Amino acid sequence: MIKTYLVLFLLILSASAYSQSNGEYMYSVGVRGYSYMQMPKIMNQTAGNSYLNSSFNSFIVKFNDNLFSYRLNGSYMSRNENFSNNCESCEVLSGKMKDYSFKVGFEKNFTYTKFQPYFALDLGYRSNKFDGTSTNINPILNSPSDLAMAVPQNQIIATKEGFTITPVLGIKINPIKQISIFVETNLEFYYSYERQESVPQDAANVRSLNRFHKTEYLLNPVSVGIQFHIGNKN
Repeated sequence: MIKTYLVLFLLILSASAYSQSNGEYMYSVGVRGYSYMQMPKIMNQTAGNSYLNSSFNSFIVKFNDNLFSYRLNGSYMSRNENFSNNCESCEVLSGKMKDYSFKVGFEKNFTYTKFQPYFALDLGYRSNKFDGTSTNINPILNSPSDLAMAVPQNQIIATKEGFTITPVLGIKINPIKQISIFVETNLEFYYSYERQESVPQDAANVRSLNRFHKTEYLLNPVSVGIQFHIGNKN
């Protein structure tokens, strides 16, 4: 009998907690205020997949159901890059990197209290483009005795386009019913088609083009954001 009362009490408590959670709202909209993320590798970048700090570069829209929330995610980033390519004394690439993605998925809460751990899975498309120049810094090729044979700069365009699968773990804190603060971590599987186009800045301007299919695992240790819940179901 005591067990029966205990079960009933827990059910009532869960229902009460759920009534205070964002499950009573039809929609949620939010923004990631800060992210520490790993980016796709550009060309033969010697530093590998670099980590970047970013702020307010992505949004999230959710459609809330009693069991699941359905998520739409979008992100965009544009920044200047300068890095060594192939080796530290081979060449330096400088230019503009643009990265954007669009994902859809679902989210499932483990509890319905003010502190809500959750799991999510997002599927989507990602594009990464670098447009810049490469400068040879090899000390032998650039020696004064070989000025006539100096390697010219190259115009570089490197693009990646592909499919992503991203499992997510996170926790939401609900200071009030209409607002949630969330912290997430995820690991993104990125399968892409890559094009590397190079045009030397000399009289001939002979273009070279390389194509690859690549797989990368991108760890995004933390992102922090805020969500606003709208459209009360009651």
